[in-house]
Amino acid sequence: MRHDILLIDPKDNVGVALADIAKGGRAGISAGGEVEAADDIPMSHKIALKDIRAGEPVIKYGEEIGRAREDIPRGGWVHVHNLEIGEG
Repeated sequence: MRHDILLIDPKDNVGVALADIAKGGRAGISAGGEVEAADDIPMSHKIALKDIRAGEPVIKYGEEIGRAREDIPRGGWVHVHNLEIGEG
């Protein structure tokens, strides 16, 4: 299967879309496995690789980059509408 999602660090719960992924489309993950997109995911945007509950950390590069504002399903688009980024 083609890899359309880049997993940067094994601790990450989000990956980066390497191409546009249509809602309902299945996309391969660089580290293995696949995920079905719950939303349309634009290229270079984040996609949830597991269910992320409201208030839980969003992990990219092996580090917390923010917290989920709402429940984000596996395959969901992770962006400013559902990601709370702290002010340092």
